[in-house]
This record gives sequence, structure tokens and C-alpha cells, in this order.
Amino acid sequence: METYDALLASIAPAAGAGRTILDPATGQPVGEAPVHGLEDLESAVAAAVAAQPAWAALGHEARSAALLKAADAVERSAEELARLLSREQGKPLNGPNARFEVGACVAWLRATAGLPLEPETIVDDGETRAELHYRPIGVVGAIGPWNWPMMITVWQLAPALRMGNAIVVKPSEYTPLSVLALAKVINEELPEGLLTVVSGGRDVGARLAEHPAIGKVMFTGSTATGRAIIKSSADTVKRLTLELGGNDAGIVLPDADPKAIAQDIFWGAFINTGQTCAALKRLYVHSDIYDAVCEELTAAAKAMPMGNGLDENNVLGPLQNKAQYDVVANLVEAAKASGARILLGGNPDTGRPGYFYPTTLVADIDNDNPLVAEEQFGPALPIIRYSTIDEAVEKANALDVGLGASVWSRDLAAAREVAARIQAGTVWINRHGAVDPRIPFGGAKQSGYGVEFGVEGLKALGVPQVING
Repeated sequence: METYDALLASIAPAAGAGRTILDPATGQPVGEAPVHGLEDLESAVAAAVAAQPAWAALGHEARSAALLKAADAVERSAEELARLLSREQGKPLNGPNARFEVGACVAWLRATAGLPLEPETIVDDGETRAELHYRPIGVVGAIGPWNWPMMITVWQLAPALRMGNAIVVKPSEYTPLSVLALAKVINEELPEGLLTVVSGGRDVGARLAEHPAIGKVMFTGSTATGRAIIKSSADTVKRLTLELGGNDAGIVLPDADPKAIAQDIFWGAFINTGQTCAALKRLYVHSDIYDAVCEELTAAAKAMPMGNGLDENNVLGPLQNKAQYDVVANLVEAAKASGARILLGGNPDTGRPGYFYPTTLVADIDNDNPLVAEEQFGPALPIIRYSTIDEAVEKANALDVGLGASVWSRDLAAAREVAARIQAGTVWINRHGAVDPRIPFGGAKQSGYGVEFGVEGLKALGVPQVING
């Protein structure tokens, strides 16, 4: 285990060869990130191609053992990684934030190592025998986001490596240090060349998507960028797993207990200060309990402190970058101008350093308002009144995205009936955004395709092969 300063120094470029990463809470330097280009990408791909066959030949048991050792290494460096993540991404150490994210990296590595993947006998009738196996793809390219940079990188690399692939990771330009440090720790337990991070710009991402030596691309990010990756990957017929933008709806049924659900709704919406693809971003509440839900949710939100992530008392942090801050601020201003009622927040302190936008709840807002119809990806939640279940389902399904959704009710049977009508990859009941390494996760409509997690996610990192005879 290295100290924080030693870990940061180990990923730093040569003097004058990098760019400075700033803390979104303070504007102060966090560290220097390398600036990798297309030549660095070519070197990384060549190393991956060379290292992959021997790794694949080890078999599942040996690869799983290596992932378990990698999990132990991450756990040993957990506090140093969490501190770096907090400073670079902005999320607080406590709450479902930096320490939680590093812990999730450990959990996903271990869970992926333990997933069963046996050959499946498809037909065995005495005349024909057919078995379905999954073989490594070869080299996987992974392009990650800035909101959960470490955790989502592990979501990509753990199944890729377990299946016998090598992987080249291109992190967000906003959060390269977190991913570089995580890979540095994991690589202590891996053969050289299997896992490489290329900290470059859009040109590197574009080349990764079209590179002929890369057999699959995994991407988490915006729908617009996902479309570009689809186009870039077409000539080489790459396999793709795309987890794209969401604008998740939550539907509160009239029998729900406002006080009992307020805290869980809050964290469903405001985890990582709202900067989560599968966060609750539109809340539909029945007229009978609308005012009560607004009141209880406001009380819950008021109790959540926001500030510098290194302060152990805070559980909400800044927006990670100025562009995202502007998106949230502009959408809330548009809602205010339309006559929507601000229950809490909506009044940023522009005199303080950092990209802090206050926790904001907006009531009495039309369903076609931009704050509802567009993904805000920040700490602002619109609360929309409805009268009938049909109306709520219709509004929830009206958009062209469908990553996650949730239904809130004391009646589980009724909640499941509503859930079955919602067009989303996952519908949670009485919670939102609770991902699990054992349970497949993916989007519907323009929220992407392919699944991650569980045995189905592991299979997505392999090539199915039938042995018939």
C-alpha cells in the first residue's frame, strides 16, 4: 500500500508533459495527468494483443484468482483512492460517495470472480449433442464517464479480464487521475500489458472505437456519444455494450407512505449529487398525497449537508465541471420562469468557489418543461402531479430513453403491475438505482443496448461458440 502522495506521484507524467486537474470544490490543483495521444493508444493496443493469448490460456479459475488479488489490493489502498476520487470528482468521502465507490470496486471484482460460467448443453438426444461455450473476444476497449470513474471502470474491466480478454481504458478527460490510480493498484496483480489506461482526448476515443484490433467497445456516457461510437465501430463490426443517458421516472402510487419513502426517494434522486445515469430524475406523485410527499421530501433534503468532499460531515458535493453546472442552472431557471414552484434551493451562491448548485426541489411543473423532458444530471428534481395510473405510466414512457424507473407503494402486487408497464431496462420497487453485481443491468430505447453484471453481463464479454457433435 502506497501513501496518497506516493500514489499520486506514481501516475504523474514527466515534468511539463501533463495537464493540471483541478478540484471542482475549490478550483485548486489536484495533480498532473498525462496527455496521451494516438501513438500511446497504438502501443497500448499492441501490448494488449501480445498479452491476451497467455492470459486466456490460464483458464477461468486462475483469472478469477487474479481478480480476487486485485480486489485485495484495491481494498488495501481504499482510503488513498477515495481521497483522490473525492478531490478530482468532487464527491464527498462519506455517504454513498467516494468511500462507497471504492468499496463497490472491491465488491464488483470479487463478485465477477465468483460468477459461474459452465458450458451449456443445448441438445443431447442420443443423436445430436450441442454445447454452448463462451470464448474470449481478444482486446476490449472501454470508454468511461466522469461521474463514477472508478466504479464504472471496474464494471468494464472485471468481466473483460475474467472472460480472458485484455482491455484498453480511455477515461474521461475530467477524471483521469482516479482511473489511472485505480489501474496502477490493480496492475500490481496482473500480467503486464493486459490493462492499460490511455489518458487522451476525443481523438483517442474515436480511434479506440474504430481500431481494427479491438473486438468490443464498452461505453458509458451520453446517447449522442453512443451514436458516434456505433457509427465509428460499424466498419469493423465490433460488439458493443452501451449504457447511455437516462431520464429515469419514479411513480408514487396513492397508497404510499410519504414519510416512510422520503429518504429513499431522496437518495434515489440525489446520489452523487444527482450525477448518476440511473438516478431518479422525474418524480410522478398522485394528487391524493402530492403535498405530503413534497413536504416530507423537502424535510429530508434540508437535512443533507453539501460542501467540500474532504469534510467528513458532507454527503453532497459540487457538480464535477462548469458545463454540467450550467446545464442544471439553466434548466432550473427555465422552470422558475415557467411558473413552477421552488420548494427548496434554486438559488446558487455564485460568490463561493467550486461548482456547487444547491439541492433543489421543483413542484407544480408541467411534464413538457425542459427540467422534466431533458436529463438534468444534477441536484434538481421536478415533482409532477398526476391523477390516474394510466396518466402516470403514459408520462413516464413518453421520452425516448429508458434506463431505469421505480414504483413506490405499500402494495407490492400493485407496484409490480405498474412496473411491468414501464419501458425501462430496470424497474425498482420502493427504491431506485440499487444496482447489484449479480443482476443484469442495461437500458431500453435510446438508453443503450447490451447488459452488464451477472452471468449475462459476463457472457457479453465473450464470443458464443457452439460445439456440435
